Amino acid sequence: MILQELDDHGDPIGPVVAGWEPRRRPAHTVLEGRTVRLEPLSASHVPDLFAAYSADRSGRMWTYLSVGPFSDEAGFAAWVDALVPSEDPLFFAAVDKATGTAVGIVSYLRIDPANGSIEVGWVTWSPLMQRSAISTEAHYLLMKHAFEGLGYRRYEWKCNALNMPSMKAAERLGFTYEGTFRQAVIVKGRNRDTAWFSVIDKEWPTLRDAFEAWLKPDNFDAEGRQRRRLEDFRSRENHVVADTFRP
Repeated sequence: MILQELDDHGDPIGPVVAGWEPRRRPAHTVLEGRTVRLEPLSASHVPDLFAAYSADRSGRMWTYLSVGPFSDEAGFAAWVDALVPSEDPLFFAAVDKATGTAVGIVSYLRIDPANGSIEVGWVTWSPLMQRSAISTEAHYLLMKHAFEGLGYRRYEWKCNALNMPSMKAAERLGFTYEGTFRQAVIVKGRNRDTAWFSVIDKEWPTLRDAFEAWLKPDNFDAEGRQRRRLEDFRSRENHVVADTFRP
């Protein structure tokens, strides 16, 4: 049993983070996977992305985002142009390696090198990417780079507390629900309560092994359907996802 450390006043204090130094900020770099490549977002991705997003005829994918839907490519291009130079959020285009076309946008944000905390956000997957190996591998690449490439100790996911698909996605990917910040922000003139999730560095090895096992080609049939769920590759005793939003 690990005893709680106390200070000179007898008050409990947290463990020492031995040898800690501020981490590097993520850079505009390419993250390469088997099914997807994450590239620094650029204006060259606009035609592919606008076409991919146009497959969402109802505009439903934009419901919980602070922008969109976009009625024309010029308006969409203006939005992308504003994102390209940003360092925080730091935006990537997700390119389907089977077709060579960009099919989604994602970013790192709330980047805190001093404390080793980073968030994944602006997850803007088109219908060509939703519920696919591409989307899962994109999250794996970002998480792996944050923990292994940059040495961060905390990886966050936040979403509208009414956005059940996003919360279920966080659960599936192995995030732990931490609570809901009430009246956190105003989005499109409406209140947003924000649900917080995280993965921390000690949980990453178990999640990494599960991702890598799930992503193997033999886990998919000829139509690209998974044979085993991602959750099935995480052992019960190391399953770090809260039960709060289990369907």
